[in-house]
Amino acid sequence: MLGKLLDRFEEVLIAFLMGTATLVIFAAVLHRFLSGIPVIQDYTIRLDVSWAQELCIYMFVWMAKFGAAYGVRHGTHVGVDVVVRKLPPSKARYLILFGLLAGALFTSVVGTLGARFVWDNGAHYAFFHAFGLPTGDVPEGPTSPDLEIPTWIAYSCVPLGSYLMCFRFLQVAWHFLRTGEVPHHDHGHVEGVDEAPVDANTATPGFRE
Repeated sequence: MLGKLLDRFEEVLIAFLMGTATLVIFAAVLHRFLSGIPVIQDYTIRLDVSWAQELCIYMFVWMAKFGAAYGVRHGTHVGVDVVVRKLPPSKARYLILFGLLAGALFTSVVGTLGARFVWDNGAHYAFFHAFGLPTGDVPEGPTSPDLEIPTWIAYSCVPLGSYLMCFRFLQVAWHFLRTGEVPHHDHGHVEGVDEAPVDANTATPGFRE
């Protein structure tokens, strides 16, 4: 149940960020276009949309971090499986498992380093201030130039997205140990490109190009 809620939250968050960023970019472009029309520009120049670019950058970064975790769960990341296909399934199993665990280790390290950066960049002060604890010499942290929000909020996508990606790697690895399959995404046939036949004796379960 908890896993389904996390899956749903991940999908809704990515869709929300993608849709909202598209609307913000459309509004900013429309504002720039209308500001060049003499009849309307007196009204449009009163609207400050300088924050739109910064907001979209943050939203796309958040979307990329959580989208990477989504890609691990659905097997949509680009991978090189030449060696895996050349090995017999009994040996390829260990290589696949090593790759998944290496991904989990890497993303956990990135998440931990990102969490330390966010904590020192202002989250420490915000946490102490929210609970009425003495902040002492803890710095408040910088704010973004246009939105004027604490930068630690924008940067928190690094630890959150990396830890979620680490969880997805471990989730896929556990599923692979139980079933011998990993998620894969069928990209379909590319027009004009002949697909090479796959030998069923050397193909690894769950892996497709």
